[in-house]
Amino acid sequence: MTFETQSASRRQFLTSSAAVTSSAIASGFWLGTASRAVAAPGAEVLSIDVISQQPHIYCGWPTVARRKNGELLLVWSGGREAHVCPFGRVDLMRSSDGGRSWSYPRTLIDSAIDDRDAGVLETAQGSLLVTTFSSLAYEPGLAKAEADAKAGKSSWDDAKLARWIGARDRISPEQRREQLGTWMTRSTDGGIHWSARYRVPLNSPHGPVQLDDGRLLYAGKELWTDESLVGVATSDDDGQTWSEVTQIPTRQGDDHNDYHELHAVDAGDGRLIAQIRNHNKQSHHETLQTESTDGGKTWSEPHSIGVWGYPSHLLKLRDGRLLMSSGHRRAPLGNQARISDDAGRTWSEPIIISGDAKSGDLGYPSTVELDDGSLVTVWYEKRPGSPNSVLRQARWKLQS
Repeated sequence: MTFETQSASRRQFLTSSAAVTSSAIASGFWLGTASRAVAAPGAEVLSIDVISQQPHIYCGWPTVARRKNGELLLVWSGGREAHVCPFGRVDLMRSSDGGRSWSYPRTLIDSAIDDRDAGVLETAQGSLLVTTFSSLAYEPGLAKAEADAKAGKSSWDDAKLARWIGARDRISPEQRREQLGTWMTRSTDGGIHWSARYRVPLNSPHGPVQLDDGRLLYAGKELWTDESLVGVATSDDDGQTWSEVTQIPTRQGDDHNDYHELHAVDAGDGRLIAQIRNHNKQSHHETLQTESTDGGKTWSEPHSIGVWGYPSHLLKLRDGRLLMSSGHRRAPLGNQARISDDAGRTWSEPIIISGDAKSGDLGYPSTVELDDGSLVTVWYEKRPGSPNSVLRQARWKLQS
């Protein structure tokens, strides 16, 4: 089944494993590995829609956040021609009606090289923080295309090659390397005006989080440094400056260079947790988790929680439970969520948010909770019949 909008008359119900029928299992909507044999709460997907408004542009790696006034903010890497290209920028849309409609995109950051994964947060003081990192990963592919063209065997048309060369050569090679970094921009007036981007110590797709004690915590990874530390940085001044990185230990037998794309949450119960995309051979492509019980000063050795999928986004619901959202790049292709009712010590079996994708070029879901308790999850996905990926959104709710 493929669909762009799933109306109320075509609602998809996702229930606990005890109530799953054989037909649901056969259709691939109840698969996955959990950290314990506890059924997920029932959930109802109300609608799934494409919300990006520029079908000629490849959209990637979004984050959605909810402001205290109820407005939703969505940021992502827009302006793109492909998963890797020189045109990426950070775009923003707003919704004042819980994601039923979205404003036309506004560009916040557009450097002379590729600006990728975008995160967004409203702080307790009301400031907006948007994060990204810049990349030159497109250069090897472009160099090969140039060489192939000179040899008369290029698979690129002349217009594309000229466009990519022109984008690359806007600045010198030395200037391009100087543009590499992990970045943040900040607004103190609700997103009308934004600061110049400034460097921060590390990066993760969904950016920093607000802690209950008033500090901000950014779990991520250093990029473009010799050490490529994986850890956390904190801010005591509303995101204007950040501490040095407190390193997260490396699991025995792992290489920390194969840890990527972290996200954290203040779990309550005196615990902070962070989850890690793992590319080590041990529990390959499973989500790892680390915990801190001293406010982020020290962290436990990462461990598998039995969840295949990546990367994760963590949200504390109003009732105190935790929700993790993650992409699932094997059958059923799509996005999943899990619930923890014990501050992240254990996680439920999966809730399938979407399972109808036709390509593994998808994921990076993030989720917000609305006033009525319903949930909005946004991700990117390459849909059939198009070379470009779109932004898709699910409106759903947990069953009481």
